[in-house]
Amino acid sequence: MGFRFETLEAYQNALKISGEVFIIVEDLQKNKQYVFADQLSRACLSITNNIAEGSGSNSDKEFANFLNVARRSVFECVNIIIVLEMKGILKSEKKNILTDQFDLLSRKIQNLRKTLL
Repeated sequence: MGFRFETLEAYQNALKISGEVFIIVEDLQKNKQYVFADQLSRACLSITNNIAEGSGSNSDKEFANFLNVARRSVFECVNIIIVLEMKGILKSEKKNILTDQFDLLSRKIQNLRKTLL
């Protein structure tokens, strides 16, 4: 692994969740739920993008700010997943699995952020 972010547990975890989310995004696109698909994919990409971008920062404080944005994107993803379940687009079981995974990811990002401050 050549970049700092690739070794970060939070990044690796976010990447794994992204794979699962993008399967949902593909299903949303097939069912012409383009608004949900677009917003969910952007929010999910924001998590890994901000961890990666922040890892290249010149200071720990700056990196911590990027991690804060990544963590907020986790909450955005969870909100969209909850709405998808509410609309009957996503099964409760899948929603519960994903929200548990996002909760763990949020804690990993927060713990990494704490090590920087």
